[in-house]
Amino acid sequence: MGAGILHVVATPLGNLEDVTLRALRVLKEVSVIACEDTRRTVKLLSRYGIRTPMTAFHDHNKARAGVGLLRRLREGESVALVSDAGTPAISDPGYEIVRDAIAEGIPIEVVPGPSALLSALVVSGLPTDRFTFEGFLPNREEKRRKALRAVDRETRTMVFYESPRRLSAFLADASEAFGDRRACIVRELTKVHEEILRGTLAELAAEIASRETVLGEITIVVSGASKTIGPPVEEIVRAALSGVAGSSRDLAREIAGRTGLSRKEIYGEILRQRK
Repeated sequence: MGAGILHVVATPLGNLEDVTLRALRVLKEVSVIACEDTRRTVKLLSRYGIRTPMTAFHDHNKARAGVGLLRRLREGESVALVSDAGTPAISDPGYEIVRDAIAEGIPIEVVPGPSALLSALVVSGLPTDRFTFEGFLPNREEKRRKALRAVDRETRTMVFYESPRRLSAFLADASEAFGDRRACIVRELTKVHEEILRGTLAELAAEIASRETVLGEITIVVSGASKTIGPPVEEIVRAALSGVAGSSRDLAREIAGRTGLSRKEIYGEILRQRK
């Protein structure tokens, strides 16, 4: 008996009508469905009368569960891999079972469909010809800021995932690192309480900071830096300071908004040159 097939199946982000006909067929035909959270997947299966057995496969059990899934595949059973929503293996442990299956020569088929990052990108109104997916940044403040500074010269549109409880801090840090670039927050995409917010990072940071609570799945799209490589920061600041008085913070904010450079970096350079 040959090996079974690992099907990587995209499922709806929220609206259950977004599932494809092929996905429904595969979910019915496989021996088992490997789910990030069986409590979420069962809602989709119940809607379409699918009774295929489920098994949990997530960050906390991926090593043990992965061994079991590979064994079933080697024995000729077919497995469908699904995430809580959207396309598996994007910011979840799915890529590891795909990698291990490839190493063992197990056939893999993808069943394409919904994707939060692509859906947010196309609805953002920002350039889509070239983009980079940054996923979830580190939880700790200093590591998150360092990660943002590392991409502050990125010219492609950037897509991030973030949890609702860290959204306000992310936007404040992104505004500091990137300046007043255009951005878009997509919350609860395709669901009843879907919300799309567009504006500068500073405007979006102020809006989210004014709310008592923020709930749901969050995707953030941020415009890239100017494709024109300008002069070094010290030259930009030197030219801006020529014959100009006033607050260093206000000037840093103005230069950051005009150039897309890091406001923190500009502010530090202004202080250095004014000493």
